[in-house]
Amino acid sequence: MTPAAEVGVYLVTDGRLADRHGTGVVGVVRAAVAAGVRVVQVRDKDASARELLALTGSVADAVGDRALVVVDDRLDVALAARHAGHRVAGVHLGQSDVPVGAARALLGPDAHVGLTANTPEHLAALARLPRGTVDLLGVGVVHPTSTKPDHPPALGHDGVADIVRLADGLDVPCVAIGGVTLADVAPLRGAGAAGVAVVSGICAAADPGAAAAAYVAAWTGHLPDAPSPDRGDPRLQTGRTRPGTDA
Repeated sequence: MTPAAEVGVYLVTDGRLADRHGTGVVGVVRAAVAAGVRVVQVRDKDASARELLALTGSVADAVGDRALVVVDDRLDVALAARHAGHRVAGVHLGQSDVPVGAARALLGPDAHVGLTANTPEHLAALARLPRGTVDLLGVGVVHPTSTKPDHPPALGHDGVADIVRLADGLDVPCVAIGGVTLADVAPLRGAGAAGVAVVSGICAAADPGAAAAAYVAAWTGHLPDAPSPDRGDPRLQTGRTRPGTDA
């Protein structure tokens, strides 16, 4: 993946939100991918390794090659899912998770390794790693969000723009994450983000497909006439061939 790669709308799953309307995670993912979302991060902080593995396999099997599927935090689950033959591209790691260098070594050169980064120190550490270690940065939180109660201080649009500028030259696209609403999409794209990660805006929607379509439209600049506030596309362009954040 190159910094020019357009990620668009990046879905992060939340089982509790997805169950509010009886849709479930797989149903939300199916609808979102059909609406144009091309990256799905499977996240469940409360699930056991076996439970998360089962969910990841179900999500990957549901979307096939229409979306990039990554696992939040759990390198072991991503490895197990790939070993089982599911189209799981890789993992997205936080700063306290397994080091990205180890993840790259274990997953291999054609897998996807994402990393959360929200400070200049994080980017300085990334700059010391070999190019190609990390494929994508999750930058945030943009706004305070209940889906990640232990989040760092909110960056806002200007803070995201600062991190994107600092990341210039690292060959890693930045996806803004954390409390992202429809109204944030255009400003964040203007700030240089390669995409926006959405949790509740899609997972909690009564119609997740319509919600995802509205985010995709906001990203591409083609808003429907009357978008719903709880209602991403651009196809992910990758620099490698591969199988298959928080808002």
